[in-house]
Amino acid sequence: MKDDLTRINALANASRLAVMRWLKEPTLHFPYQDHADIETVGVCCTFITEKLGIAPATTTRHMRILADAGLVRAQRMGKFTYYKRIDAELQKLGRDLANL
Repeated sequence: MKDDLTRINALANASRLAVMRWLKEPTLHFPYQDHADIETVGVCCTFITEKLGIAPATTTRHMRILADAGLVRAQRMGKFTYYKRIDAELQKLGRDLANL
């Protein structure tokens, strides 16, 4: 389990915050994926990169920070990595912040 400061720092970036918002409702923000179910497996990193309009390496770095903070789950399938929000961890962070 990651500490709250690590999670807050992970969210303290406009690009990462946008990704977290998009991953909340992936079917509204990303195109259909015929190779993996967007709701159960997550969103392909390629689609996240395209939506952010940044270099793939930068997207990978952002997503690694979110994964290391325990806010997204990364799943490798073939040559692609898929990302899914971990809502329970975001809810826990919200509760912890509300108790300050």
